[in-house]
Amino acid sequence: MIAPQYILRKLVEQALEEDLGVRDLTTQAIFPRPFKSQAALMAKEELILAGIEIASMIFKILDPTLKFRPVAVDGQSIQREGLIARLEGDGRSILMGERVAINFLQRLSAIATLTSKYVKAVKGFKVKIVDTRKTTPGLRALEKYAVRVGGGHNHRFGLDRGILIKDNHVDLIGSLSQAVERAKKSTPHSLKIEVEARDLQEVQEALSSGADMILLDNMKPEEIKKAVEIIKGRALVEASGGISLPNVAEIAATGVDYISIGALTHSAPAVDICLNVVTRRAKRARGEGSKGFAFGGGDVSPHD
Repeated sequence: MIAPQYILRKLVEQALEEDLGVRDLTTQAIFPRPFKSQAALMAKEELILAGIEIASMIFKILDPTLKFRPVAVDGQSIQREGLIARLEGDGRSILMGERVAINFLQRLSAIATLTSKYVKAVKGFKVKIVDTRKTTPGLRALEKYAVRVGGGHNHRFGLDRGILIKDNHVDLIGSLSQAVERAKKSTPHSLKIEVEARDLQEVQEALSSGADMILLDNMKPEEIKKAVEIIKGRALVEASGGISLPNVAEIAATGVDYISIGALTHSAPAVDICLNVVTRRAKRARGEGSKGFAFGGGDVSPHD
């Protein structure tokens, strides 16, 4: 499940309002009356699909009579030129929903695709790839869903979902142990307390304070390995900061339990997805009737 339906609908309606404004001037000027059309959403590069439910909702909100037929599901690996979904109905509705649908699909599929690469890179190690709160404002539920689609796991959703004592908390109060002590006094015993450690001395202090989980912040692989040896299973260990695809396997080999990567959501490069329409010229060339699916090349709106 991505998120409750009322949340998804609100996000979609806001996105449509942002893009359409009062009305689509271009489409309504060229097509003053409804006209039946067919189109397809397609991948222009290899990707892991995420967001098909949102794409469907976009077109349903715009035009309940429009038929949106997915041919792929979230989490599926789509090859270059692979078909994602077919659309049939009023061409004006297809044109008006195109950009918003593609924007959501590109963003979420990008996160799922990048996450999948990290997950594959650490295959064989007993470690989980997790995300962070470094998400697009307002889209956290969707972006964290895309991480799960890519095979990753979610860290806390928000500040109310867990205790994580970070460097600024420690610097403001004066010591890591004091921060942990105060957190324990006001936190239910069933809630784990995680502490960010910047060096091996803070790792020792976190252990002595009774932290349940220790986040090793921006440590080099050799430091991380020493920290894991010091902790010896007395707390869960998370590595974060300075992690990339070239070095994530090396980090996993140190024995940490989790590797958190902000880049999954804040730096995933958009994947290329397009919407192609059935052109009359293509139909005539192939001798197809109105029910055929022969797609014209290129985006409907290549300059948007």
